[in-house]
Amino acid sequence: MIITTTNCVEGRKVVEYKGIVFGEVISGVDFIKDFAAGLTNFFGGRSRSYEGELIQARESAISEMEKRAQAIGANAVIGVDIDYEVLGQGGNMLMVTASGTAVVLE
Repeated sequence: MIITTTNCVEGRKVVEYKGIVFGEVISGVDFIKDFAAGLTNFFGGRSRSYEGELIQARESAISEMEKRAQAIGANAVIGVDIDYEVLGQGGNMLMVTASGTAVVLE
């Protein structure tokens, strides 16, 4: 399946619009990752533990969106947008939402 942030796919024609599809993931950040990120914040540098969590959440959200597009007969998702939000008391939950338009390309 083609997944793209653009509104078209070069050389391919959209023959049917199936509708908007979403993939949502809410991921909790555990104490160990919080502690490691706190050390990184104190000493400087990149937080690999949070980066890994973010990458995994984003990939899961895109995968969920793709499954929903396939379920309604699409072979591509165009105009994809990824949004991130911190949730929960103390900001210890990460929400990633992927959305786009499910289409059929010829």
